[in-house]
Amino acid sequence: MDNAEVASALAEVADLLELSGENPFKARAYRRVAEVVDRLGEPLEEHERSGRLRELPGIGERIAKTIGELLHTGTCAERDRLLRMVPAGLPELLRLEGVGPQTAATVWRELRIADVESLEKAARDGRLALLPRLGAQRAKAILQAVERRRKRAGRMPVATAYVHAQSLLARLRRVPGVVLAEACGSLRRRCETVGDLDLLVAARDAAPVVRAFVSMPGVTAVRAEGPTRCAVRLRDGLSADLRVVAPESAGAALHYFTGSRSHNIAVRLRALRRGFKLNEYGVFDREGRRVSGAEETDVFEAAGLSWSDPELREDAGEVEAARSGTLPRLVRDEDLQGDLHVHSDASSDGRSTLEEIVREAARLGRRYVAITDHSRSRPLGLDAEALARHAKTVRAFDTQGGPRLLAGVEVDIRSDGTLDLPAPLLASLDWVVASIHTRLQDPRGALTLRVIRAIRSGVVDVIGHPTGRRIGYRDASDLDLERVLEEAARAGVALEVNAQPDRMDLNDRSCRLAAQAGVMLVVSSDAHVAAHLSNLRCGVWSARRGWLEARHVLNTRDADELLERRAHRMAHARPEPAEQPSLF
Repeated sequence: MDNAEVASALAEVADLLELSGENPFKARAYRRVAEVVDRLGEPLEEHERSGRLRELPGIGERIAKTIGELLHTGTCAERDRLLRMVPAGLPELLRLEGVGPQTAATVWRELRIADVESLEKAARDGRLALLPRLGAQRAKAILQAVERRRKRAGRMPVATAYVHAQSLLARLRRVPGVVLAEACGSLRRRCETVGDLDLLVAARDAAPVVRAFVSMPGVTAVRAEGPTRCAVRLRDGLSADLRVVAPESAGAALHYFTGSRSHNIAVRLRALRRGFKLNEYGVFDREGRRVSGAEETDVFEAAGLSWSDPELREDAGEVEAARSGTLPRLVRDEDLQGDLHVHSDASSDGRSTLEEIVREAARLGRRYVAITDHSRSRPLGLDAEALARHAKTVRAFDTQGGPRLLAGVEVDIRSDGTLDLPAPLLASLDWVVASIHTRLQDPRGALTLRVIRAIRSGVVDVIGHPTGRRIGYRDASDLDLERVLEEAARAGVALEVNAQPDRMDLNDRSCRLAAQAGVMLVVSSDAHVAAHLSNLRCGVWSARRGWLEARHVLNTRDADELLERRAHRMAHARPEPAEQPSLF
């Protein structure tokens, strides 16, 4: 099993423990470890192989044993035991937004429902609304969750697909004779969700590559197989398609299978006007003679274009920019100097100490980290007194020459738009992230007003995960982004590109809008575990798809510049009064 499969199995154990009424603390422990594994930036098997598995938060002897079983056998005794105790299909109900163990147990006990289709039928015919503690509104919300689930079926968050692909590519690269093995399609373009994996291999002899591919661990079915191509179904239901080409066609094939389709058509038409024909085998002249194709740049040169990054290839202006030489120089992982949204174990669900955060940040080459634990509205969040003490601890912490720590907070934006902590305390900090965590489905005007009032507070540096979405689980809030961008530009407040793999919020289109509006962006990990600091790359993927350059991203700058910017902005801010008429 790879990371995503192990995380899914651990989450299932947690679900089963709750459904069977066993120790709730044990269920919580499995769920927390599932979250750690799911967002881990490197293969879990490397941690186990090197003996570092129990260094990850929450992994004790029992769960380490379970993970070992999953990695080596694809199953575990604990899950098998629990599956025998609950109706088949019941755990699947817990994948629906708004359906917890108590609700799932109720619908089974009262209606003998243990699958999503039956639950949907009960919601439509009114039976669900009659159950204790449910009612018409809950039934309607569950029906909407079922409909959203159906729309998302068959697609996977890009970060999960990336881990799957890296595991497969590592094995393909070990096949003798392979000179290139890359992921193509929507994964190479870093689209936020991926429908299937498109893998390209360049090798003189395709037969051993195809044999190795169909026999890989995790392949449950071979859907199609030919001399140079095959398609398989993986254990978690994801499809993977392999294409093998000769090395002299590698560049042309890489461009062709990366897409997007509309980008490819635009490039191909330009090449045709210049007397060249493009396909996956190479670049050909008018007489059909192959003239190039070993390198991807050959394709662009035939079309009279400069090379464009895969993330831009959506026929959204990149072809014209490539023709005129105005393509952006996209922000890179290495451009980021620091991370401005990180949680420690001082509050809520953070599970790493300052020492662990500093150690991991140093390993990743970060020059600074803002410690931004939750404010008091969140479970176990910090009240004003506790935050003041914590800020002193952070500032006094000896990093021994490692990354600098900034004292900050992630403060809740309350339902009326006010902040969860006093303004003087927030003004005394180095960095303030303001986020909405509750009532995410409020009407558009109310949500927008909340964010605008936070921006106008004069003490906020960045709006965290602005739309509140969870990829594959919760849709983005109905926020009037253009109105928010207008206010943010006026106040000098940044918007976050939250790099949690299931958020990537803002998305690519919103990133581009923000840059065009003159609003700065911050790419932050929102890490709750030190091992997740490496997830900054997911935010960079969104930023790159949004045409962002380093100049658009605040944390490409050093800490002193950020602190000076904050001091200057607060000195000139005009905070709005606590009571203010509606802006709409």
